[in-house]
Amino acid sequence: MNAEALQESPRALHHPLSGATRVHFIVGDPIAQVKSPSDVSEAYHARGHNAYVMPAHVKPADLAAWLAGVSLARNVDGVIVTVPHKFACFDLCATTSDRAAFLHTVNTMRRNADGSWHGDMFDGQGFVAAMRDNGCEPAGKKVLLVGAGGAGSAIAHALVMAGVRELAIYDEDAARRTTLVDRLAGLGRCPVAHGSADPTGFDVVLNATPVGMKETDPYPLDAGRITGDMFVGCVITAPAVTALIAAARAKGCKTMTGAHMFGRVRDLMVDFLLED
Repeated sequence: MNAEALQESPRALHHPLSGATRVHFIVGDPIAQVKSPSDVSEAYHARGHNAYVMPAHVKPADLAAWLAGVSLARNVDGVIVTVPHKFACFDLCATTSDRAAFLHTVNTMRRNADGSWHGDMFDGQGFVAAMRDNGCEPAGKKVLLVGAGGAGSAIAHALVMAGVRELAIYDEDAARRTTLVDRLAGLGRCPVAHGSADPTGFDVVLNATPVGMKETDPYPLDAGRITGDMFVGCVITAPAVTALIAAARAKGCKTMTGAHMFGRVRDLMVDFLLED
């Protein structure tokens, strides 16, 4: 889901800022809550690269002009994309991975040799890797996914590619949900259906929405119907343990949090951005 969820690291950065520093941006609206500049910068330095990530607060109407402007700087090598720009940045890429092309969304962009942008999307891969880290192999499972936005779409695609037995998707935006269900069903890899807020009968229950970030938020689904044999995951990292995850743990469920996901996503993004 969102790159802003990457956690700050307590370790010091290793390269002083200088004229030789390579510049990367993380772009979003809003951006003040973003923690990834320090974390990803440190990951670069740990690999011996003098590069820093800078936050950029850009409104949707200004995104294309902003990217055109920063693209003129020859020391700008990459852009990490967060809410709400993941779909729009896909359209600003000259080339993308097959995965991003299927999803029409990106969360990371790096330069092509001609200075244009190449995009990819790692939210889904990172999420599935984190599920496995936390004891849930998605292959053969019946899964309910709440959320069909940028992160949700990527997670849904990764789940289908990982071999789930059945996937149901629930999103209050019916048009967005229908588009995603139809496209994934067209792959022919497993049944993909319209879901609801009721998790009854599912092996895995996942939240890929921002519902749960605020104390006053409702549950993103009917938490009262969660049972202890389910695996429950959530993309949110602030709070570190959402009400949904707390409720699932109280029922005895195995769980994963947004921090688990975004550690994995960070590593995939850094690999991509530093690839020759």
